[in-house]
Amino acid sequence: MSEMPQTIGKYRIVREVGRGATAVVYMAESADWPVPVAVKLIRFDDKSKDESKWNRRLLKLLKAEQAVSTRLDHPHIIHVYDVVIEPEQAYVVMEYFPGESLERYCRFEHLLPVHRAIGIVFKCCMALDYAYRQGIVHRDIKPANILIDDQDNVKITDFGLALNIDKKVESDSTFIMGVGSPAYMSPEQIKGYPLNQKTDLYSLGVVLFNLLTGRLPFRASSPAQLIYKIINADPPRVSQLNPELPEPMDAVIRKALEKDLYSRYKNGAEFAKDLSAVRYQLVDDTYVPPDTSRFSCLRKLSFFTEFDDVELWEVLRISTWRVVEGGTTLIREGDADQRFGIVIEGEVEVSLGGRRVSDLGVGEVFGELAWLDSLRHRHVKTVTSKQPTTYLEVNPSALALATDELRERFRTMLATTAARRLGEALRELAANGEPAIAGKFTATGLDLQLVED
Repeated sequence: MSEMPQTIGKYRIVREVGRGATAVVYMAESADWPVPVAVKLIRFDDKSKDESKWNRRLLKLLKAEQAVSTRLDHPHIIHVYDVVIEPEQAYVVMEYFPGESLERYCRFEHLLPVHRAIGIVFKCCMALDYAYRQGIVHRDIKPANILIDDQDNVKITDFGLALNIDKKVESDSTFIMGVGSPAYMSPEQIKGYPLNQKTDLYSLGVVLFNLLTGRLPFRASSPAQLIYKIINADPPRVSQLNPELPEPMDAVIRKALEKDLYSRYKNGAEFAKDLSAVRYQLVDDTYVPPDTSRFSCLRKLSFFTEFDDVELWEVLRISTWRVVEGGTTLIREGDADQRFGIVIEGEVEVSLGGRRVSDLGVGEVFGELAWLDSLRHRHVKTVTSKQPTTYLEVNPSALALATDELRERFRTMLATTAARRLGEALRELAANGEPAIAGKFTATGLDLQLVED
């Protein structure tokens, strides 16, 4: 897709408003419409075998969108006016909506106030409830397919993957296996089971989880691991990830993400009703955005290099930001607690039995051995600030309530740090030690042979 066309069919192109992997969306005008429309253009330029196969799939999706659009007329669903399929290209003419997708608001630094997030998902519930009553299941509910404007008007778009449940699956030309976005797929969709409206409600539950916490309910390092978790694992509680959320929200999310279809919300109206009850319990609509300056400080520290952004935001939620004067004892040798800290600014001295061991600067962790020691839970060193120092204090009771991924990340980093420091200490001991015994054999190279009498 090269330069912007002047016209598409009878529509005069005004400007480009969006671009994806397979299509470009333009704002356009026509004498037939008093208001601007959006035109989604798909070109079938490449005639290679792989592209031809993909083009046939696109055509199938476009025909599905054409069939579905005639049955959907709802204020929270983008209205499709026309679908035109030509030999070299196809285009979809639809309602122009000057909003943006929810993707931006699924990151922790851009989270919406809770009451707004609930209101947006409430409208989506009602739209999906309406669609199902028309016999339509969307099958690809995700933030990219939900548009909002600055007044929180909501539009669900891209019904190209929709399943017409009034037809038999075997003969339904709109049914294509494997459609949808894996992170938002329901367990039954991943398994390839027959779908009904509950699959869209599950996906909408994932969207709500994302809007409220800035992360997905299931995170994994590979598609196979993600699929395993969606099918088998329980998601973390949202109130555990965002303390500002009321506890009843945990029950709503849990019901939306039920793996058992009989326990999940039976329709969008039921989901919306429970959201209204939670929204009613929110006393205050005031919202204070997160302090991104502290996030930026942590992102620069070597200790947090391997932490994902979403994990770093969680670190800020569960930890305490402390500022102390020089000469302040932060951890005392023999104390039975498992607090540890990471130096953000300044320097601390580590001592043992009243004797200095080392100094630790920016990005270094201290007190980690007590947390790693699962038996004694006692600090083996004293840590004192040498100058005004800022550090992040992590309390074990708060970390115990964190996600499994974050605890594992801390365990890995602390164990790696402890191993590195042990290696450094052994090298210092060796520098002043006795000469070593010169070995004659190595265990791996010892060649044992049977000797016959």
